[in-house]
Amino acid sequence: MSVRIFVTGNPGVGKTTLVLKISEALRDKGIKVGGFTTREVRERGRRVGFKIKALDTGEEGTLAWAGLDGPRVGKYGVNLQDLNEIGVEAVERALREADVVIIDEIGAMEFKSKKFAEAVEKAIESEKPLLAALHRRWVDRFKDRGKLYVLTVENREKVREEILLELLKELKGI
Repeated sequence: MSVRIFVTGNPGVGKTTLVLKISEALRDKGIKVGGFTTREVRERGRRVGFKIKALDTGEEGTLAWAGLDGPRVGKYGVNLQDLNEIGVEAVERALREADVVIIDEIGAMEFKSKKFAEAVEKAIESEKPLLAALHRRWVDRFKDRGKLYVLTVENREKVREEILLELLKELKGI
């Protein structure tokens, strides 16, 4: 089985930034990256929702939004259609076509989708390297399924370098 890397940390510590920087560095080396990222959306300084974006196609949609109809996580309604059509499809394409699978993030919003849960399981069981950001409340569920990094402001550059090196070693067969 290939390397499984999970990153967790407090909100705003830089998990998505880390994933994006690693993705970019891998692409610069000719490695095909697939999967998706999420980012929060703020209006007038307040978080109002989350967007989801496929790494390979750039397709973007709404993951969750305050007051949106759909399964609830706190004040947010989860948009299962965009989660499945953009996020799950991106993971499934990555499993078929990419060298590395990236999932940002695994948490309560994403697990409102049965298809998402199935795609995560396929990614963990696949022969492809996996880099996934974990919501801090989901660490116990995944910590024994791969290597776990706890990201902080102080260690995030060092962790990014370690993860990139680990993925490159795996991909290059070093």
